[in-house]
Amino acid sequence: MTGDNKDRLGSKLHDVEAAREDQWARQRDADLLEKMRERLSKTACPHCKEFLVAKTEAGVAMHACPAGHGAWLDAAALKAALKEQKKMAGGPIHRTAVR
Repeated sequence: MTGDNKDRLGSKLHDVEAAREDQWARQRDADLLEKMRERLSKTACPHCKEFLVAKTEAGVAMHACPAGHGAWLDAAALKAALKEQKKMAGGPIHRTAVR
């Protein structure tokens, strides 16, 4: 085997190994994302420890306590809800503490 062919073979083997590592990393990332999604879907209410359920109220997606202890929104849903509230009220939103 000549030096040039040996270099090409080594290069090909290196490329195959790199492709396998990339494939493994993509699969691992996909598995970790799936685990994170599962864990998020099984988040419990801090008050009663019941699992939150996904629901939509007035076009806003949220996770809510089935016993009515509260609802949790992501940032985009919160902004949409605040914008809608401001539009309906015609002015600034009054905030109250819930306990």
